[in-house]
Amino acid sequence: MGRGKIVIQRIDDSTSRQVTFSKRRKGLIKKAKELAILCDAEIGLIIFSNTDKLYDFASSSMKSAIERFNKTKMEQQQLVNPASEVKIVLRVVVLAERGHNSKARAALIAGKSSRNLIHHENLELSRNVQRIHQENIELHKKAYATSSTNGFGLRELEDAADESHAQVRLQLSQPEQSSKS
Repeated sequence: MGRGKIVIQRIDDSTSRQVTFSKRRKGLIKKAKELAILCDAEIGLIIFSNTDKLYDFASSSMKSAIERFNKTKMEQQQLVNPASEVKIVLRVVVLAERGHNSKARAALIAGKSSRNLIHHENLELSRNVQRIHQENIELHKKAYATSSTNGFGLRELEDAADESHAQVRLQLSQPEQSSKS
């Protein structure tokens, strides 16, 4: 028979709590070791007990794991920090100076956030896509009107195009002999 699920909450009895902490800490360290070996992962595990006792495990060295963590964390923060927001604003300034995006210029003057600027830039792009789609529809209508005035309908033009690309099949036949009466 299997054990029932336990409710995850603070254990009131201090002795039971200490025993559970010790068992689970050992299990966690064992899993970290296995993960490091099986997946060739760099693991750094730091555990502080409620009595401020330090337990740690590192697959290579704790120092290199912490340095790698800090480096990765700083790289992620650079993507989100105000310096990257400045890059977005500079991009908007360049677009505004070129005259491509009047909303970007207005947003820059109004001092809107980078998210709003990106939103407006996306709106501008979607409007351009819609405009190009509309131009394609108009060109299709003009082509249809031109074909109608030339005496060909669109269907006849398509059929003529299909016929010009169709394969020609020739068969050899014997000349017919005419019978004279």
